[in-house]
Amino acid sequence: ETVDSYAPKVVRHYMPDQHRAFYSAQPFLVAAARDEHGQMWSTFLTDPDGENNFVTSPSPTTLSIRAQPSPGDALEHTLRQPNVDLGLIGIEFATKRRNRVNGRTISSSYPNTIDFRVDQSFGNCPQYITPRRWWRTAKSGDQNAATKAPRSLKSSSLSEQQMRMIRNADTLFLATGFRGEGEDPRWGNDASHRGGEKGFLRVKDANTILLPDYAGNNHYNTLGNLIMDNRIGITIPSFSDG
Repeated sequence: ETVDSYAPKVVRHYMPDQHRAFYSAQPFLVAAARDEHGQMWSTFLTDPDGENNFVTSPSPTTLSIRAQPSPGDALEHTLRQPNVDLGLIGIEFATKRRNRVNGRTISSSYPNTIDFRVDQSFGNCPQYITPRRWWRTAKSGDQNAATKAPRSLKSSSLSEQQMRMIRNADTLFLATGFRGEGEDPRWGNDASHRGGEKGFLRVKDANTILLPDYAGNNHYNTLGNLIMDNRIGITIPSFSDG
């Protein structure tokens, strides 16, 4: 009831012009969606040509994203379909700005493009964002480099290398969501950011990660989704090598 009292003031059904310009200026977005089996995943979407113009906003209620998940990604085929629940977060580490937008995919007339209709749009505070600057490396001289798919590995437990990476992480992205029967503006998928000092993520064992939930915006987007549906996707970026 407390959240319902103020949520309509901060969660919009459209993007203000400032948010539209923000998304268009980002080098990547983080997406949250379900695969064909209903499992939640988060993944990165970025400009395949290495430029910062892969996102446009034709209107306050739509985004057009000229990108697709990498080959082998769990969401490789899902985001090509219309009417898929999709949560997006854009984050600018240098200025500690982040905005979130949730909605559904719509049919696109352009190849390798995700067109998106907004259901919820809102900003977040700069808490727990580790400031850093990014830059693009020179393109490889290998003409086939752009078409080489990153290696996809699937397992039922974490490797020692993965556990070390998690323990050293200061940033991760979460994918959660819920959709019941019928229509409700509160339903859908959500991509969110979590951060802290290195070591804030704990690895209990090869099948268990412990994530603290620090006080934030009190919107309860992530926790609210998990109460209704406990499936979750986690992406931990490697800032040293992508």
